[in-house]
Amino acid sequence: MTSPDIAKLIVRTSMKDRAAFDLLYRNTSAKLFGVCLRVLNDRSEAEEALQEVFIKVWTKADRFVVSELSPISWLVAVARNHAIDRIRTRRRPAADIDTAVDVADPAPGPEVAAVASGEAQRIHRCLDELDRDRAAAVRSAYLSGESYAELAQRHRVPLNTMRTWLRRSLIKLRECLER
Repeated sequence: MTSPDIAKLIVRTSMKDRAAFDLLYRNTSAKLFGVCLRVLNDRSEAEEALQEVFIKVWTKADRFVVSELSPISWLVAVARNHAIDRIRTRRRPAADIDTAVDVADPAPGPEVAAVASGEAQRIHRCLDELDRDRAAAVRSAYLSGESYAELAQRHRVPLNTMRTWLRRSLIKLRECLER
């Protein structure tokens, strides 16, 4: 599905079009689940977070502004921010039986793994085109879930500089991936 198609679905969702919302869910939920899972590192919590993300999309789709930026980036940002908020608010129980014995196999199937491997190679190639410190900041923010403040402190730059680094780096990554 192309970016304009996704943007149209978001706009139709803002008008409470259930069919558009269903199509948006079917076409983007796998990617957004991956974002939640990467940040939360817990399959069941990521599944729950994904549902909450789509509730946010349903109720806040009118905040999406159609622009030259990718609509999937907006959806990924909603999912990533929601997952980070869950981490900030959760309290770890003293003993969690689910983490002691994990009987589920969280590994993706071979087809998913093959596609993900190809995409990962493209992303890593594009990340290698960035300055080393910018690439490290992008990896830490979007793969490890670190906050902008933590990154700014680690790289010894002001918070707004870190935001600019990340925004410009994501634009360069998008351009690279679209080639």
